[in-house]
Amino acid sequence: MSTLLNPYIAFRDNARQALEFYQSVFGGDLRLNTFGEIGGSDDPSEASKIMHGQLEAANDLVLMAADTPAGMEHTPGGNISISLSGDDEDTLRGYWEGLSGSGTVTEPLTQAPWGDTFGMCVDQFGVAWMVNITGQQPPQ
Repeated sequence: MSTLLNPYIAFRDNARQALEFYQSVFGGDLRLNTFGEIGGSDDPSEASKIMHGQLEAANDLVLMAADTPAGMEHTPGGNISISLSGDDEDTLRGYWEGLSGSGTVTEPLTQAPWGDTFGMCVDQFGVAWMVNITGQQPPQ
């Protein structure tokens, strides 16, 4: 049996929008469960918020997220970056375009000192991403 490492991102009131955005970038099947459906909160204002969302996309990508209840502390993006890496240049460049297009590029997607193509961005939801395309040269 294999072990998977899946990022789980906490949002404040916009997990649905974030997961729908990530689905537009990565494709795949998205399952959303609200606090109201699961009975996870006594606060009626949280009934439609996401208690657990899971996106399963091609290439064994799994991304999970939830809305942080009002009574819990929430600090977006402070201590996590999600890394996408591999040798499928077209797929990874597509992910890069989708994630960085409405966000902020912090390191352009270009040839890195180790010979790969690498870039970093922060998407429109404040999540930091790193993309590493193995052994590829940047376009001239």
